[in-house]
Amino acid sequence: MSALRNYINKIKPNFQEGGKLHAFRSVFDGFETFLYVPNETAKSGTNIHDAIDSKRIMSFVVIALLPALLFGMYNIGYQNYAAAGTLETAGFIEIFVYGFLAVLPKLLVSYIVGLGIEFVVAQWKGEEIQEGYLVSGMIIPLIMPINTPLWMLILAIAFSVIFVKEIFGGTGMNIFNVAVATRMFIFFSYPSTMTGDTIWVCDHSIFGLGNNLPDAFTAATPLGDLAQGIAPQASLCDMITGFIPGSIGETSVIAIAIGAIILLWTGVASWKIMLSVFLGGGLMAALFSGLEMTAIPWYEHLILGGFCFGAVFMATDPVTSARTETGKWIYGLFIGAMAVIVRVMNPGYPEGMMLAIFFGNMIAPLIDYCVVQRNISRRANRVK
Repeated sequence: MSALRNYINKIKPNFQEGGKLHAFRSVFDGFETFLYVPNETAKSGTNIHDAIDSKRIMSFVVIALLPALLFGMYNIGYQNYAAAGTLETAGFIEIFVYGFLAVLPKLLVSYIVGLGIEFVVAQWKGEEIQEGYLVSGMIIPLIMPINTPLWMLILAIAFSVIFVKEIFGGTGMNIFNVAVATRMFIFFSYPSTMTGDTIWVCDHSIFGLGNNLPDAFTAATPLGDLAQGIAPQASLCDMITGFIPGSIGETSVIAIAIGAIILLWTGVASWKIMLSVFLGGGLMAALFSGLEMTAIPWYEHLILGGFCFGAVFMATDPVTSARTETGKWIYGLFIGAMAVIVRVMNPGYPEGMMLAIFFGNMIAPLIDYCVVQRNISRRANRVK
């Protein structure tokens, strides 16, 4: 590590003011601060110093996402081999490698396009490269169906990074979650790519691995079946383990739970938001179940689709969520309830979670404002 540190110190003058590579100062600074925690501190004013910076926080979130990513890769291969009837003759490594090859292009496109835009903007502004996209770049592929075209992903990522994030000032200033905006852009611009029964299973072989499925092959998600008035065929065990069709990283409750434990243990995510999302969703699902407006038990609403993934990794986004302690409860309850309302009341949009988080991001500042004003009023009355 000392050799790497010495090498970085040696080439650093080339990227500083007056250096021959000064134009790439932002890129070098982003690389250096990712490898090493900056040793510079503020010299004046009131500041809060912490032992961990935002790059390390983002790294913890990426680590927490790895179980969902790895299982998603395996499930992509599992669904292809199961659909072709060759699951019994395929080994674990073969299935996983096939899923890895299917998901890898989406990961590469997500990071190349998103980080590329952030590098260009940072150079144009003469600022440091912001680290928020380290997480968004991982989440975006995980919330997409495996058959989403790469050109469509490129278009949606570019739109979201520019118009949802950078135009507001970059990381920490965006109102809406970038990954949510990316998924919503594709859904409303190309709805057939995000809904239906032909998008959830990879239907072609890759480098000799996997199977070429018939053009007419279909496989709906449990929520897709429910929207069409068909009882889901998946067992409760499959819903929890994740061996069902769905977006790449959203199917396994177990993998997502491992990520949730990591986020809570490291203190990166708010347990109040997580818990309140499940409480809001559970109460609303129980209400609809009692009114016989949904054909599945209330608890299945909490483990199907993107509910768990959204509650753990997206609703808890510290930039776009509520920040007051009371506001976190209100914010989470709203998202959980809204997700189930959209699912049950609008069969044309069987998922619901992404739209609920979008609405939650929209009203989060209002929630915090009302909570703060209420506290001010209570203190003023107490003084009187």
